[in-house]
Amino acid sequence: MTDTLIRGGTLVTADGRRRADLLCREGLIAAVGTELAHSSDAEVIDAGDCFVLPGGIDPHTHLQLPMMGTVVADDFYSGTTAAASGGTTTILDFVGPVRGQSPLEALATWRSWADKAVIDYGFHMTVAWWGPRFSEEMASLVRDHGITSFKFFLAYKGGLMLPDEDLIAGFLRCRELGALPQVHAENGELIAYLQAKMLAEGVTSPLGHVLSRPPQCEGEATGRAIAMAEIVDVPLYVVHVSAAPAARAIADARSRGVKVIGETLPGFLAIDDSVYRNADFDFAAGHVMSPPYRPREHQAVLWQAVQDGTLSTTGTDHCCFTRAQKRLGQRDFTRIPNGCGGIEDRLHVLWHLGVNSGRISPERFVALTSTNAARNFNLWPRKGCLEVGADADVIVLDPARTKTLSAATQRQNTDFSVWEGMQVKGVVVHTFSRGAHVWADGELRAEAGRGRYLPRQPFGDPYQARV
Repeated sequence: MTDTLIRGGTLVTADGRRRADLLCREGLIAAVGTELAHSSDAEVIDAGDCFVLPGGIDPHTHLQLPMMGTVVADDFYSGTTAAASGGTTTILDFVGPVRGQSPLEALATWRSWADKAVIDYGFHMTVAWWGPRFSEEMASLVRDHGITSFKFFLAYKGGLMLPDEDLIAGFLRCRELGALPQVHAENGELIAYLQAKMLAEGVTSPLGHVLSRPPQCEGEATGRAIAMAEIVDVPLYVVHVSAAPAARAIADARSRGVKVIGETLPGFLAIDDSVYRNADFDFAAGHVMSPPYRPREHQAVLWQAVQDGTLSTTGTDHCCFTRAQKRLGQRDFTRIPNGCGGIEDRLHVLWHLGVNSGRISPERFVALTSTNAARNFNLWPRKGCLEVGADADVIVLDPARTKTLSAATQRQNTDFSVWEGMQVKGVVVHTFSRGAHVWADGELRAEAGRGRYLPRQPFGDPYQARV
């Protein structure tokens, strides 16, 4: 592999910034400094006036996922090419066994699907059901396959939702194996009740989706999951926090020393629930995801939580569908496939809304988009840093460049964007994945299948998650 010298940029990590050159060789960061020696045929990137950052890590994606009678629009090729064009160089996707299916069998399926990924990838395992077999196979998942995080659902009654006794048993098994439990925290019983109530009252439009999933459902379930984790003494990762009561529950727990990690999405920091009141079905349904977008006042609470570290990672929950797929629920909002896109836009939107506004520093941006996820999921220091010996996952971001986000120009395989028409300032112009130049100022150079699987180590003894 040819050397790459990224010259003259401002290197930013979660710990600080400095002006320096960076040399990539054989897939790794080989040197950081000035006047670096390099091969005569090295590719030289002029990064003057730009920021040089660790590649983004998206810890929450759903590619090629069968869901609600269809399959999400992005497979592991289209989804990871979109990611690369937006500065993300690593994803952690979710293996989703069906009820009763061996999780090892499901992992083999997801591994085969991911063979066409263009960037590196790892997996979490969804605990779609609970029993002795699932518990037994968790040991092999952790020790033999490097799956060290497991997602439990408190929502989706009749489907993914587990009763509290199974959640407790699953949390204890995670503790025993040194794995990190994650939760989708919404009260499934209340949601089922409210969905039936909405339909009985004749509310079939996407508005019924947000009305049946009020913030209290998320706040209650987040507090309940934290209580269980605290009592059984296991760290907890709360995915896609959207509501003020959930953020406050996490803050309260952390203030008393509970090991709980909060994740949010850029959309929850900017989009409010008025989208569900739009008369255009395609527009309203295009925003249907769970949990839903919240009233505007929740955004201020979430931004504060991002600033003070209560919410320390950002993902996308990338799970996009076409307009035609969303129309499966045209007569019943409970049948609208849940999910939105975002894998391509996360870094641009968060830089624009966060750094440009002064809400967060470039260093906090790096922590939120890369470093904290690397630490939380045992990818550090291979990923999420700019140190010699780390994988050469590097992006060059031009803070003066602008871009208009649109479904017409995105690489995500859908005809809808929740960011339609938004102009962002601060654009990723180069992406390097293990030293390979996969995105070159508008030119996609990624090759299907060059992404590598990332098995992860369990957490140590005594069991500590990086909170």
